[in-house]
Amino acid sequence: MLDTPAAAPAVTDACAMSPAVSVVIPAKNAAAYLGETIASALAQADVTEVIVVDDGSTDDTVAIVRSIRDPRLRLMTNDAPGVSAARNLGARTARGNWLVFLDADDRLRPNSVTTLLAAAKAAPHAVLVYGDYNTIDSAGRRIGRRDLLKGRQKPSGNVLERLAGGNFIVNGGIMLIRSEVFHATGGFDISLRYCEDWHCWCRLAATGEFAYVPELLLDYRLHTANTMNAAVRTPQDFFPAVARVFDDELILRKLPTGAAPRLRQAAEIHLVTYAATQAVRFGRHREALGYLGMVGRRSLKAMPRSAVKIALSYFGI
Repeated sequence: MLDTPAAAPAVTDACAMSPAVSVVIPAKNAAAYLGETIASALAQADVTEVIVVDDGSTDDTVAIVRSIRDPRLRLMTNDAPGVSAARNLGARTARGNWLVFLDADDRLRPNSVTTLLAAAKAAPHAVLVYGDYNTIDSAGRRIGRRDLLKGRQKPSGNVLERLAGGNFIVNGGIMLIRSEVFHATGGFDISLRYCEDWHCWCRLAATGEFAYVPELLLDYRLHTANTMNAAVRTPQDFFPAVARVFDDELILRKLPTGAAPRLRQAAEIHLVTYAATQAVRFGRHREALGYLGMVGRRSLKAMPRSAVKIALSYFGI
């Protein structure tokens, strides 16, 4: 279920107003990392407010927020359970014309927001500007090797067809979203348990252009709680989001005629491959091979590419 969308507004030229950036942080039992996450957001020169939305925490999450003395920091209590509802609530009260959705255990890298705003200025009609991330462990040590992919380019412009075939953005902490467009498209669908962000990005891509900046902007933290959650996911957990994307009239209207079946198959292959890479991370290699077989049953041509991705995941790429 989405927030009721407004009529899609014309995108305001980014040069016509001073940018104001609101960072929305949904938080549930996030005491272990939340202080560091908030500090990374408040350290950004161009962030005008940080909104933490508590989603029913029973640890010291609320106390940590209240202990930080900064006029840009606000604490809210979620009015409905779930991370999507928390993000939507924070966005509804945000005063910035740009939004960042930052997870409570991740951290923004220095000057990441400034980098994204510069990219937005260079692409004044983009509704979303995004970069890339690397992974860190629970102690904040780098474990990912995505810096080895410096030559990789992700798409800019009209990205809907590419995005509908698989989520290449992954994390909301690497992007700026125009607030007016986020509200016009209805926000995050709270009925989806997984991949609700991909569905949201697809609706935004159906509304306007994206712009990519080839920089690592976020430290995406892998730790016991979120890796345990990832460890139990299967491809079947992700398929409801595929059905939602390809049943969404806003998205379907903007896809090329006849492209939906091909893109739906590509999206399923993408998610099965992702599940296989997670299985590799947890040492479940037989399970990963089974998922590769699921790819093959959908498309033999897709197997070599999926196999390469699965192999690279073994090295943290």
